[in-house]
Amino acid sequence: MNLNLKPDVDLDKVLRLLSLRYASAALVLVALAALYGAATFSRPGQAPEKGRDAPVTTAVMVCPGHEGGRLAVQSHPDGKAGGSVAMTPTKGGAAVTSMSSPGRGEKDTESGEDSYTLRATGGMAAGLEAEQTTHRDDGDDRGLAGARCASPGTDLWFMGPGPVSADELDLYLTNVDSQPASVDLTALSGEGPLDTVDGRGIRVDPSTTKVVKIGESAEGLGDIVKTAADLTLRVRTTSGRVAASLRVRIGEEKGIEWLPQSHAPAPSLLIPGVPGGSGERRLLVAVPGEADARIRVQVITPDGAFAPQGQDILDAPAKTVTSVALDRALLGKTAAIRLVADRPILAGFAAERGADVAYGTATPPLARSGPGIVADNRFDSALVLTAPAGAATVQIRTMNAEGASGPQEIRIPAGRTVLTELTAPSKDAEDGAAYGAVIIPKPGSAPVHASRTLSTGKDDEYLFTVLPITPASTTVHLPDTAGSQSALVPGE
Repeated sequence: MNLNLKPDVDLDKVLRLLSLRYASAALVLVALAALYGAATFSRPGQAPEKGRDAPVTTAVMVCPGHEGGRLAVQSHPDGKAGGSVAMTPTKGGAAVTSMSSPGRGEKDTESGEDSYTLRATGGMAAGLEAEQTTHRDDGDDRGLAGARCASPGTDLWFMGPGPVSADELDLYLTNVDSQPASVDLTALSGEGPLDTVDGRGIRVDPSTTKVVKIGESAEGLGDIVKTAADLTLRVRTTSGRVAASLRVRIGEEKGIEWLPQSHAPAPSLLIPGVPGGSGERRLLVAVPGEADARIRVQVITPDGAFAPQGQDILDAPAKTVTSVALDRALLGKTAAIRLVADRPILAGFAAERGADVAYGTATPPLARSGPGIVADNRFDSALVLTAPAGAATVQIRTMNAEGASGPQEIRIPAGRTVLTELTAPSKDAEDGAAYGAVIIPKPGSAPVHASRTLSTGKDDEYLFTVLPITPASTTVHLPDTAGSQSALVPGE
């Protein structure tokens, strides 16, 4: 047989081409394997729960300003030195107060058109707190009001009166960043969700504060909100972030207040600091989900914990705010309210006394790594401390520019609420002079929840405000990135 091989066929070249083709295929397989492996490691929920806690080294807060009042800043007295703190008008300008070492600063401001932005760096940022308070003992806006200066966020909640119950509801939105923010407002009422396209796409320009009047404009949810006696307001950004504060004016000489930001929806909540004394007390509960909630209610007073008769179980409709009168259950006692539900809820309280109003909300417990810090105490100041599950002990110190008091230890028995008066660190401090307070749980202490009541006057001239105390931010959790291949694939 004559194979008649053609002389122009180069067998070596053919073998080289075949080897390159299979080598390329192998490289493709290796790349796919690496990509699959990276996708596996970066898939949400698959990474191990590792990481470390690092000290907070930057902080930004916004005090709503506008109506004037006192701005107070308090650093963690045991924090590390270094860094700086400056509070300036949000639109720009010279600092109204600044700090370069641990301590306290304050500034009285007049009514104006701007908010104030606090920026802190270094060791001074860990545990830093700021508060704005206003006090007017006469006039149409008579009242004592306080607000924890707000941190920028993307999803924020408020709970309190609606336009039926208040003359004015002013939402202050501040953008501290260099890019515009876009905000959507949604709301729940006692009659259910307030479905409307109003309140969407609110633009907040960089370094500005926008005031949205709820129920008085299309941005403020329009006419649909005008019939709401109780209101749960959700502030969400579709781009950027904002700091939000909500001011309430009940009516001429009937009280003013800043609503505290609500805790995120959760199935188990504790609301500290329901004030004692005369006047109406109401529990407010909102169910943001699609299904009704069944809630167990417990009242925790200085005398002990109990389920209020006839109010121990609350059935709350979905997407609705439910109001429950607490006067009969509390009988004028200082208290906390514990709620355990079968689905996530929001909760707070409304209180009236004398010529003023106050509002509270659920809080997380304090911790040694995140103590409670209150920047502006004066007049009659008192802490309300509750230990729902076990005995707790806290250490309290007060401080001003002249120095600090010695530590005071307060024991809170299990299932009890304790009220303790605060005193200025110096006996010769002027009447009305402000001072800070720090509350630190002792080692081995059970969880403790706290609020501060500030008051002045008597009977019909009584003015007050309640400040729910949240743990000061001293550390941030950094995830463990060792061995991660997430940089190989685009983020989701």
